[in-house]
Amino acid sequence: MSAVKTVSETNIEDLRLVHRGKVRDVYEAGEDRLLLVATDRISAFDCILPNPIPDKGVVLTQISAFWFEKLKHLTANHLITADFDEMPAEVRKNPELAGRSTLVKKTRVFPVECVVRGYLEGSGWKDYQATGKICGHELPAGLRQCDRLPEPLFTPATKAATGHDENISEAECAKIIGAENAEKLKALSLDIYREASRYALERGIIIADTKFEFGVDADGGILLIDEVLTPDSSRFWAAETYEPGHAQPSFDKQFVREYLESLDWDKQPPAPVLPDEVVEATRNRYLKAFELLTGERLEN
Repeated sequence: MSAVKTVSETNIEDLRLVHRGKVRDVYEAGEDRLLLVATDRISAFDCILPNPIPDKGVVLTQISAFWFEKLKHLTANHLITADFDEMPAEVRKNPELAGRSTLVKKTRVFPVECVVRGYLEGSGWKDYQATGKICGHELPAGLRQCDRLPEPLFTPATKAATGHDENISEAECAKIIGAENAEKLKALSLDIYREASRYALERGIIIADTKFEFGVDADGGILLIDEVLTPDSSRFWAAETYEPGHAQPSFDKQFVREYLESLDWDKQPPAPVLPDEVVEATRNRYLKAFELLTGERLEN
């Protein structure tokens, strides 16, 4: 396996660490700004794995920056810059942060995940098998695993600090964030998904499902935030090999989950170390998604 430098954790002098998530380290970068740093950490089954995936954080950051720019005519977003040369001096002193750092506006985050499903897989497939529905949405009988849905579905979820997010109905979503906000986020999520899906399909990628996050800025405007349409927040399939009726090969970390499922592991920490070949194959999937979507190669 090639020796590529990885970043598993960051500690930036002169900036206050606000939160260390499964993948991102978040810092205060001024009164109304945050710095998001995507590390190469990878998690599965709510456990952070011992070995990182080289280039993963850079891929996630650059794909999100690509989508923020491409979709800005549909919705405002929180991106200030992902250009390392435009970062505060405290950040530029740390060259390992180049390519994986995003300066963003602070927002008041809506406490729901805005999930959109275009195909029948994951928890939606399990739900359909049990009830004939996905999160209360009635579906035609006889659909197969990974079939394209008649229309994309908005299936919100609660944001869990630990453990799995929980699917909720649109009515429950409205109770949490208010009916007007719920309708706005639904419309935005579906518009973004439809446009992004059309573009990605032209590039050879099916976006089977994805999740968005939104926040409110100081002026009361709704902004698209966090990461957007990445292999971590989405299920990406290769269009050329798509064949409904069974699970699809993917560009996302499903490959890692499937490897872990083959082990005698109870899905409790500590997680097992990934073999080099699994790490390299996962890295290649992330890089391939970046190249197909952006038409560029990742600069190292």
